[in-house]
Amino acid sequence: MKQVSYDGIGQVMATFPAALDSQGADKVTEGAPVKMGAAGTVDLCGDGDAFIGVAMTVRDGCAGVQVRGFVTLPASGSIATGLVTLAANGSGGVKQVSSGGTAYLVAESNGGSVTILL
Repeated sequence: MKQVSYDGIGQVMATFPAALDSQGADKVTEGAPVKMGAAGTVDLCGDGDAFIGVAMTVRDGCAGVQVRGFVTLPASGSIATGLVTLAANGSGGVKQVSSGGTAYLVAESNGGSVTILL
């Protein structure tokens, strides 16, 4: 049984305009890592992209992005705990990389998800 919770610790949210698809609909999805896009928007990350935060809410062309604090994300591959270089995996989660990502503190890793400090 899990005895420790990181929920809400140090959480800082910022609102950004969200990238739109070719039909004008929100392109960003809730719970996915995001990067800075064109003209100050946030956009979905592709495989190997460094990310600035996680889209927590998306509505009416805006995204509420968690830019600081602990957050849990889907993970692909084996990710160690400790200070680890991560990048987006292109599928709404993250993966450990040797170059091209950003170093994050990984507090928990259970194979299918990781809890990191942004």
